[in-house]
Amino acid sequence: KKDADYVIDTSKLLTRELKEELDRIFVKNEEYSSLMINILSFGFKHGIPADADLVFDVRFLPNPYYVEELKHQTGNDKPVYDYVMKSEDAEIFLKQLYDMLVFLIPRYIAEGKNQLVVAIGCTGGKHRSVTITNALYECLKDLEYSVKAEHRDVDRDSQRKGSQMR
Repeated sequence: KKDADYVIDTSKLLTRELKEELDRIFVKNEEYSSLMINILSFGFKHGIPADADLVFDVRFLPNPYYVEELKHQTGNDKPVYDYVMKSEDAEIFLKQLYDMLVFLIPRYIAEGKNQLVVAIGCTGGKHRSVTITNALYECLKDLEYSVKAEHRDVDRDSQRKGSQMR
């Protein structure tokens, strides 16, 4: 391993993500970084993700849950995304979070870290955390690191209700 030019931890990569990494290194000749950044939205009511390295609470942002036409949508839906992001606090938070990550990432790499899990939480994990996770992903995706966004709890309540109806 110490003599290898590239080391890719495939334990949490999808086949598609591995292909993207290999293309980045060998086809596009882009700089390789062994750091995989996973931005993970979650709901505090379902618990903080055990593998989170950094946890951010966005419950201070306006909550679409209390807007009837947005309540049953998620941060993946444009009306919810727009509602959350129209807040000046959301813009400021996103910029400051991005700046902090740009500062931290090279330092984590220097320490030999190969995975960074950035967890973004709101109450249920459907609206605000999903929106900020998606927005942060858009900010980071064009950097030289492997970045992916996941939404742990976005469908959690609807799955539970669906399974109770069966």
